[in-house]
Amino acid sequence: MLQLCKITDALLISNARSACSDELIRQEGVTLCINVSKQQPFPSTRVGTLRVPVYDDPNENLYKYFDRCADAIEGEAGRGGSSVVYCKNGRSRSATVCVAYLMKHRALSLADAFQMVKAARSVVDPNPGFWTQLERYEQELKRRRAEQSTKQPLPPH
Repeated sequence: MLQLCKITDALLISNARSACSDELIRQEGVTLCINVSKQQPFPSTRVGTLRVPVYDDPNENLYKYFDRCADAIEGEAGRGGSSVVYCKNGRSRSATVCVAYLMKHRALSLADAFQMVKAARSVVDPNPGFWTQLERYEQELKRRRAEQSTKQPLPPH
């Protein structure tokens, strides 16, 4: 069965076959397709596209794309659009990117973000290398937030 699984109002996850269904893309109002693979196609419908050229291999560096993808999803949501993130099977690469987005823009912990993605699509299972990269990203986001809070001016008394 072809389906796009809704994580938030502006974020969906799926496998490549479903994401390439022009009918589903139109039906769900998708405006940006993030293709987390080197060889899977894009739908033929006219939508924004972003390719993240990685294999589902624990040694691949998906971390370096986390900010760019998370910010693209958030930007699309801010314009009233929605994004679908997909890879071949909709299990590892796409799930990792969705979790990274939720951690960055919804300020969720890794555990909570993963549960939210898993609730939307039960087969998600980031490979061990990607999971380690998500753990590193969680620490990086904590560090950035701590830095931000120390840069805030003190409120006047």
